[in-house]
Amino acid sequence: MNNVKSNILDEINSLKNQFNKEFDKIINISDLNQIRVNYLGRKGFVSSYFRRLGEFSVEKRPLIGNELNELKKYIEEKLKEVNKRLIQIEKTEKRYDITLPGFKRFIGKKHPLTMIMEEIKSIFSFMGFEIAEGPEIETDYYNFEALNIPPGHPARELQDTFYLTNNMLLRTHTSPVQIRIMEKTKPPIRIIAPGRVFRRDTPDATHSPIFMQVEGLYVDKNVTFAELKGIILTFARAMFGKDMKIRFRSSFFPFTEPSAEYDFLCMFCKGKGCKICKGAGWVEISGAGMVDPEVFKFVNIDPEIYSGYAFGMGVERIAMFKYQIDDIRTFYENDMRFLNQF
Repeated sequence: MNNVKSNILDEINSLKNQFNKEFDKIINISDLNQIRVNYLGRKGFVSSYFRRLGEFSVEKRPLIGNELNELKKYIEEKLKEVNKRLIQIEKTEKRYDITLPGFKRFIGKKHPLTMIMEEIKSIFSFMGFEIAEGPEIETDYYNFEALNIPPGHPARELQDTFYLTNNMLLRTHTSPVQIRIMEKTKPPIRIIAPGRVFRRDTPDATHSPIFMQVEGLYVDKNVTFAELKGIILTFARAMFGKDMKIRFRSSFFPFTEPSAEYDFLCMFCKGKGCKICKGAGWVEISGAGMVDPEVFKFVNIDPEIYSGYAFGMGVERIAMFKYQIDDIRTFYENDMRFLNQF
């Protein structure tokens, strides 16, 4: 009987070695399933040995049965391990058919507004301006009151501003950044404030409820309007070429005094007059002026000692001017035929 016991245990060990050799040859789910049937199926090798337990004495059966259970558990764990790996491989192969020819990946590119914004930042940084940023959701104080726009001013009209709750709103310009900087920084101050702004405009060829803006501020002793004009002219020629011309027109803004609108010579017609400039030969860019002394009082800067200038510009307008685009909406339609030109 001892020989019988030894023989059956040797057979079980031999079966385990046989399984290991076949296991190493598994390359796909089909192979795995076949081995599972051969070893663990109703008519498989392990099951056939369990059926033979009746051939042995009651004393020997527990030992042989234990060996068979250990073998069954070993085979199940090995098959479970490789099954998980093969499923992941097959998922990958289904997602990426390695037999198909390769394809060229589309490499992303910068949006034209991003390109113009980066160029604007670069030009002003070269002239000594620092980049300043602030929140897009602002308080009434920073967006209006500290800029000398008191309650009842037309700029506060509901049709112009997106009002939120708790006296908050979506900023209508990046001027609040200037106030925040002046509150925390002593002159001299030389910054530009780029970012998104929001106004309740109906979209058309020249208006959008969301657009990009850059505002500039310089505060120091003895700052003059002539310096403001020099900065604008320097920017215009850096952006559009040395032949660019600018002009200033008298205007009004609550936060500057004196105030002006500034125009660039029309690049489309070179000043001769066309539909883009409406025959004027000039294209309006934005506003500028000397910081109103009342604004300085909100930020505790003495207007008797310091003066400053401020200016603004729409990034879309600069981009339209530079790339000769006549509809602002094309920047936001995500039409690849348009975007691929840049």
